[in-house]
Amino acid sequence: MSRLQQGISKLNSLNNPSAGGASISRLGNPNSLGGGGGGGGGKNYDELKRQIHSKLVDRLDFTRVKDLSSEAMRRDIRRVIEHLCDTENPLLNRIEREKLIEEVLDETLGLGPLEILLKDPSISDILVNGPHKVYVERRGKLEKTEVKFRDNDHLLQIIDRIVSKVGRRVDETSPMVDARLQDGSRVNAVIPPIALDGASLSIRRFGANPLKLEDLLNYKAFTPEMAMLMEACIKARLNVLISGGTGCGKTTLLNTLSSFIPSDERVVTIEDAAELQLQQDHVVRLETRPPNIEGKGAVSTRDCVRNALRMRPERIIIGEVRGSEALDMLQAMNTGHGGSLATLHANTPREALTRLETMIMMGGFELPIKAMRQQIASAIDLIIQANRLQGGPRKVTHITEVMNMEQDIIIMQEVFRHKQLGIDQNGRAYGQFEATGVRPTFINRLESKGVKLPANMFAERVLMRD
Repeated sequence: MSRLQQGISKLNSLNNPSAGGASISRLGNPNSLGGGGGGGGGKNYDELKRQIHSKLVDRLDFTRVKDLSSEAMRRDIRRVIEHLCDTENPLLNRIEREKLIEEVLDETLGLGPLEILLKDPSISDILVNGPHKVYVERRGKLEKTEVKFRDNDHLLQIIDRIVSKVGRRVDETSPMVDARLQDGSRVNAVIPPIALDGASLSIRRFGANPLKLEDLLNYKAFTPEMAMLMEACIKARLNVLISGGTGCGKTTLLNTLSSFIPSDERVVTIEDAAELQLQQDHVVRLETRPPNIEGKGAVSTRDCVRNALRMRPERIIIGEVRGSEALDMLQAMNTGHGGSLATLHANTPREALTRLETMIMMGGFELPIKAMRQQIASAIDLIIQANRLQGGPRKVTHITEVMNMEQDIIIMQEVFRHKQLGIDQNGRAYGQFEATGVRPTFINRLESKGVKLPANMFAERVLMRD
C-alpha cells in the first residue's frame, strides 16, 4: 500500500469511534494551530483553508500522480478534507463548508484559484498579471475577475505545477517557459526577475471539444464557398500557409483544415507546445524542447523538421514557423511532401511571404533574393489570412493564391476576401464576404485529383453579410 493510500486510510479511520480520541486531538488541537481554546470559530477563511491544506499535504504523498488521477482516490481525499473541515471549524455553514472543500481540493489536485476559470467554457483567455490581478477574455472582451492568489509564492507554485507536468522548468536561470495543459491549452509563464510586478501567466484556452467546420460556419468565420475551396485544396494536396496575428484563430483553423486529410495518410506534426488535436489515426506528434539548466539538450523546430523528413511522412504540419526552419519547410514542400500545412504571424498575405524571406535570412542562409522567392513561389500554393477584427469577431479575411514569379516579384491573386464596412453600436466590426471573380489557376490540379468545384463558385458577387 502506498504512503498516499496509507494516509487516506489513517485519516478515514478518524471517523470510526473505535479509533480513539488521540488521533482526533492530533488533527484538531486548537493549540497546534496557534489559536486559543475557543476552537476554530474565529479563524479567518483564508487562514483556515491554508491550515487544512497544510495538514492534508503533511499526511499524504502527493507525488503519486497516478493514484491521484483516479476518481475514487479524489472521493477518498474529499472525505478526508470534509473531516478536517469539521475538526478545524465545525461552525462553518453548509455553503461555506462546500466552498472550502472545493477550494482545498483544487489547491491540492488542480491549479488552485485557476480551476474555477478553467471550468468556465465561455472563457477563451486567462491572463494573470501578478498574484492579485487576473483577467479573462469572454466573447472577445477583456474583464477583470475577483480571483486572486495568496501571494507571489502561491502563483509560482501553480506555475511550477503546470510546467513540471510536461517536463519543462521555470526558475531564475530560465525565467520564461512555454507549456500546455492537459486539454491542449497553451501556457506561457514569465517569472521574476524578468517580470517586475510578480509572475505573469497567460493561458490560451483550447477546449476538450475543438471547434468544427460547422461551428466556424455558424460563427460566420467564413462562408460555405470558402470552406469548399479550402477542403478541396487540402484533399488535392496543395501546400497551405495560414497567416494571422496573435489570437486570431490560426490554430483553430489549422485543426479544422486537418480534418479534411484522408485517414489513411501518415501525418507528422511539429509544435513548440503540442496543442493540435488531429482526428486521424496515423499521426506522429513531435514537440520541441528547451535547453536544460546547463544550456544543452535543446531540440529546435528545425531539428524536428529535418528528422520528420526521415520518418516517411506524407504530410508535415508545423504549428508555427518562426525561424530558420522556414527553408527546411519549403524544401520539404518542394520535394514530395505536398499537402503540408503551417502557420505564421503576419497581417496580410503579402507580409506572410516577406516574413518567410526574413526568417530564411535569419538562419544565416546567403541565398539570392530571386532564388529565395522562387523557392517560396513553387512551394506555397494558397495563403489563408485570418484576422481578429475590432470587438472580437474572428474572420478569414483573404484566401489568396500564390502563382509564380515575374522578374523578381511573386505574383498573387485574391480569390475570396472579407471587406469591413463599419462598427456597430456594440463596438463590433461588421462587413461582407466577397468573391473577387478570379478563378484560381490550380483548378486543373484539383480536377486531376478528382476534386470538382461548381462552375459558378468564383463568380464576382457578395457571398454573405454579417
